[in-house]
Amino acid sequence: MVKYRIGAVVAEFNFDINQMMLELAKSEAKNRDCEVTRVVMVPGVFDMPLAIKKLIQKDDIDAVITLGSVIEGATDHDQIVASHASRLITDLSVQYEKPVALGISGPGMTRLDAHRRVTYGKSAVEAAIKMCDRLKELDE
Repeated sequence: MVKYRIGAVVAEFNFDINQMMLELAKSEAKNRDCEVTRVVMVPGVFDMPLAIKKLIQKDDIDAVITLGSVIEGATDHDQIVASHASRLITDLSVQYEKPVALGISGPGMTRLDAHRRVTYGKSAVEAAIKMCDRLKELDE
């Protein structure tokens, strides 16, 4: 029996890195008797909030994880993208009272840094499951 059903919102930008994160997330969920039951691909990290909102409203989703990598470029766009996305992600979690785990690496990192941080996929699942457990305890 599956303990928690997790939705994943995954950025297509930096696809190779984010796919590695997703595979680690699925493996971690399975190891913890949970399952990533829905995966929604979005263009980039900045585009995640609307997909998160749609997933978080579903009765068959207990938590959502976000997977993406925000790599620095010639401008400060990475700072803006990560800042605004993380704020909206947190707001959605609070508004809908379901965990939304931040599995987004960056800003201020290189592509090599992003490869080194693919374990954020695993960490996002761990955080989502822990929050589901803690919230369940509060409801008892």
